[in-house]
Amino acid sequence: MSKIATLTIDGKSYEFPVVVGTENEVAIDIKALRGATGGVTTLDPGYKNTGSCESAITFLNGEEGILRYRGYSIEELADKADFLEVAYLLIFGELPTKEELAKFHSDIREQSHVDDDVKKILDGFPKSAHPMGVLSSLTSALVAFNPSSVNVDSEEEMYNAIVRMLAKFPVLTAWAHRKRAGLPLDYGDDSLGYVENFHKMMFHKPNQNYSVDKKVVDALDKLLILHADHEQNCSTSTVRIVGSSHAGLFVSISAGINALWGPLHGGANQAVIEMLEAIKEDGGDTHKFMNKAKDKEDPFRLMGFGHRVYKNFDPRAKIIKKSADEVLTALGIEDPVLDIAKGLEKEALEDSYFVDRKLYPNVDFYSGIIYRALGIPVEMFTPMFALGRLPGWIAQWKEMRQRKEPIGRPRQVYIGENLRSFKPVEKR
Repeated sequence: MSKIATLTIDGKSYEFPVVVGTENEVAIDIKALRGATGGVTTLDPGYKNTGSCESAITFLNGEEGILRYRGYSIEELADKADFLEVAYLLIFGELPTKEELAKFHSDIREQSHVDDDVKKILDGFPKSAHPMGVLSSLTSALVAFNPSSVNVDSEEEMYNAIVRMLAKFPVLTAWAHRKRAGLPLDYGDDSLGYVENFHKMMFHKPNQNYSVDKKVVDALDKLLILHADHEQNCSTSTVRIVGSSHAGLFVSISAGINALWGPLHGGANQAVIEMLEAIKEDGGDTHKFMNKAKDKEDPFRLMGFGHRVYKNFDPRAKIIKKSADEVLTALGIEDPVLDIAKGLEKEALEDSYFVDRKLYPNVDFYSGIIYRALGIPVEMFTPMFALGRLPGWIAQWKEMRQRKEPIGRPRQVYIGENLRSFKPVEKR
């Protein structure tokens, strides 16, 4: 028997169906609320208690520290799959067969060429431009080179649009870095895997042979997997709501990049390194800053600890901590900023204040450490996040369009002035 929720307003009761997800998440379906009540809406700033959609892509349980893509645990995927396998899983719903994966990679390689005129757009940016702004602009500009709209009911057209996006986005990301670094643009190498090829496009210097430690590629691969999707976060919700107007894939992804840019979302790992740099400049006393973090009167914020959704621990952080330790050991890096990070991590894991409040280092903390160790400049941290999140954005856009969801249009509660009479300027 289906469950019903009853809402009583001014003595009158209204009934609404209760929806139960496959993981027993319970939600009250209020889409008929305004019509049934004659205008009553709900108020939920930040949509913390509002489900905007039904989705079969990602399951997240913050209380128990669970993250699954299409039913597969993040721990198993990070251990056994590569990034392209996970991308295929998120977008198409199942892990690819050996033949499907080979074709997927081959099709991506085939579409990786970026029109030469895109370079002219890139040339128009000053070297000082933030790579996220460059990446967003170039992604949106791809529409000009692929002007025809995608028929979402055509499996072939959807597949081709997805492949083009996955093929060109790493190139644009790497070019945004090389522009700022003053390096000539690199077109990659078709003989390399997806992640290793991206690394080459980022770092290859024209006067050197390209080589990279396998541990570095593996760490990058894991980071991309861990960031690939995260349910209805700010940027993902942005992609869905922009796409709900029937905006195309490229511009919807561009909107997601802009949403990700903020320091409370994708910019968090950049904020971690900036905090560590500030601690170093102050003398490097980690104990002093841990005490500042515990002082409610102190404006200092400890970045990279705790999580808005995970109330126990961030399952991604446990996975990436191991990679961070391996990379730092393999590369033999001596960096006082990374030493400060280790000091903060040790204190947080032993201090009862942080342990009792479950303020453990999160994925942003460790990803910032790895990016710095790999020589990725701090302004490129968020573009790296965007590259990882790309399959999730695509999957969410695809699901929203194929489910034919209505255009997003939140309501509001008006708190402004009541009706007023206009006064001529000389009487104001």
